[in-house]
Amino acid sequence: MTTISLVAGNCGRGRGYEDGRFEFRSNLYLGKDFLASDLFNNNPFRRRANGCLSKALKGFENGKGRRFRVIARVKKGKKHDYPWPDNIDLDIKDGHLTYLSHFKPLAEKPKPVTLPFEKPLVDLEKKIIEVCRMADETGLDFTDQIGALENKYQQALKDLYTHLTPIQRLAIARHPNRPTALDHILNITEKWVELHGDRAGYDDPAMVTGIGTMDGKSYMFIGQQKGRNTKENIFRNFAMPTPHGYRKALRMMKYADHHGLPIITFVDTPGAYADLKSEELGQGEAIAHNLRTMFGLKVPIVTVVVGEGGSGGALAIACPNKLFMLENSVLYVASPEACAAILWKSSQAAPKAAEKLRITAQEHYKRKIADGIIPEPLGGAHADPVWTSQQIRLAITQAMDELTKMDTEELLRHRMLKFRSIGGFQEGKPVEPERKRNMKPSDASILNAADIESDLEKLKKNILEAKVPSDPITDQAIEKLKQDVDNEVTRAFISMGLQEKLESLKLELSRASDNQTLNRNLKVKVDKLMQEFKQNLSRPGAYLGLKQKLEKLSMVSRLIEQKEKGEKLKAEINQKIPSEIKEKLEQLETAQANLSKGDPLDEDLVAEAVKAKKELIEVLKSANLEIVGVAKRKAAAELQEKIVNVKKEIDGEIERVIDVAGLHGKIEELKAEMAIDSSSPKVEKLQAEIKEEIRTALDDTALKQTVENLRREFATSSEEVIDDKVIADKVIAENGRW
Repeated sequence: MTTISLVAGNCGRGRGYEDGRFEFRSNLYLGKDFLASDLFNNNPFRRRANGCLSKALKGFENGKGRRFRVIARVKKGKKHDYPWPDNIDLDIKDGHLTYLSHFKPLAEKPKPVTLPFEKPLVDLEKKIIEVCRMADETGLDFTDQIGALENKYQQALKDLYTHLTPIQRLAIARHPNRPTALDHILNITEKWVELHGDRAGYDDPAMVTGIGTMDGKSYMFIGQQKGRNTKENIFRNFAMPTPHGYRKALRMMKYADHHGLPIITFVDTPGAYADLKSEELGQGEAIAHNLRTMFGLKVPIVTVVVGEGGSGGALAIACPNKLFMLENSVLYVASPEACAAILWKSSQAAPKAAEKLRITAQEHYKRKIADGIIPEPLGGAHADPVWTSQQIRLAITQAMDELTKMDTEELLRHRMLKFRSIGGFQEGKPVEPERKRNMKPSDASILNAADIESDLEKLKKNILEAKVPSDPITDQAIEKLKQDVDNEVTRAFISMGLQEKLESLKLELSRASDNQTLNRNLKVKVDKLMQEFKQNLSRPGAYLGLKQKLEKLSMVSRLIEQKEKGEKLKAEINQKIPSEIKEKLEQLETAQANLSKGDPLDEDLVAEAVKAKKELIEVLKSANLEIVGVAKRKAAAELQEKIVNVKKEIDGEIERVIDVAGLHGKIEELKAEMAIDSSSPKVEKLQAEIKEEIRTALDDTALKQTVENLRREFATSSEEVIDDKVIADKVIAENGRW
């Protein structure tokens, strides 16, 4: 192009001269007109000292008979082929208007890129190349070996690409050499002209739009465009559109709707560009506007996911009547790396996240999100881009043949029903309120009931059998339990939404002075907060892990308190027992050991033992202790074993009655109701019905006789029984230990 400055007489506003000339300046683009033809013909022009060219035009005179004179300053600029070339063929019948697009053929062929899971194939390729090189160098016939290796390569390729994992399909969808939206458009259209701009000040290169023809029919094409190399990716912003890109797509959708052009969209983006500038320009509003508008367009819409489709950035041009996905394309609400970082705190868990997200075309087709899967050649779409494009064209034309037969109402309803059918729901089935209202508790925080019982028994045994007041192992277990409870309580406060109130109270307590009024106010706030916390905690089915750990900690605290009281009482009693009584008790213990070996019993020792026992009782009474019974340890152990056996017998008889009466269904129903609300009238009614049916079917005569015999045996084994009931706290005198 050539830029000139013109000076002419008596026209427009400008600067006047004494000879009647009037000068104005402007920049013009000259084609092959009479000025341009004369401009490059030096003879008619007279060069001035300031570098301008001037010419008097014949036939143009003013009223005084003076001629006009044109003065031109020539500036040589850069010659462009965009947007318009120097010579345009106005009779073009087919092909693409390449001068309206930045998309040009690459000067160099893209370098092959090997994905990590494709390394076995690379090794086979190297072997084939090596054998071919040897054949060329030696002149020997290696046809059989080469054929065997090629067959092995093809079989390995087929095995690999027919058993791809989701994360591997994601890697193929992101392959640097994968065909882009414009590659497919140029491969499937006979005519193509790219359209630009959102008419609001910017043309986003990440979003491409234009009109193309297939089989003589015109379509509006819209797609997200990735780059084929680093330079193009930077120019295309890695296919992440800004609000201008989505508004450009919206403008073209409305244009197509106005002119009745069916719309074809190609999705290939990691997501909308989320920088500060895009948010300021209304990224969310632009996407939402596209979603709303697409559901009201009166022309058929077909979407093809050719690479990766990320979240709302993909959905903004993907609300179609028919959605197709290439075999190795993916569609997700969040990238597997982002999902893994959120859920597992590490992007290394991306393979697991990709599997859980169900991002592949096969999963979307199974769930009726995608209407079809377009096959790709073995090795991915980049292995044969033209064949892949023709498969896309076939799927699009078949879908358009079906959609164009619908009238406007059918088309809009078809699009609405497609999205309404995604997902699933159930009607008429009751849902537990807690399960509907509360999130699923963390599996790590809910312990198995058997595990809790086992841990509690082990801890109880350690506490009771500890020889010293403080056992390091037991103390460590208790400290760990306290830390777990603290962590659970903190999480519970956060999930209840009470964390801010708790932090505020902590801050007030740290600043509190000795002012009694202020302290009373703080106490009221603390009581109110704890009441709210306990109310939330008491809901059935909520915070089960915390409840279990609190119960366990409470049990441990009671055991420790009882042991400390027992140790203190033992020390006090041992101080009050005279040494003579202790000696007599030791002699009695020795005599009992000898008696078990078959030695004769010393009657004098027995009399001394009876006397020592009476003295011991008096000592205990002087310590304000009430003697409720004296029993032998061996007899108590045997009796305990009998009690356990009787309990097993009773439980077995009840289980037999439940089986015979068929009460398992009612018991399961009772468990379910208790999980919802243990104090509901329905629970009480079910409990009463189950008890009544068990009582009716149970023959308890034999059981009553067994229990009565056990009670008599216990009564005769102790010297004193109060009110015919077993007293748990018995003081057993033996060898001065209590």
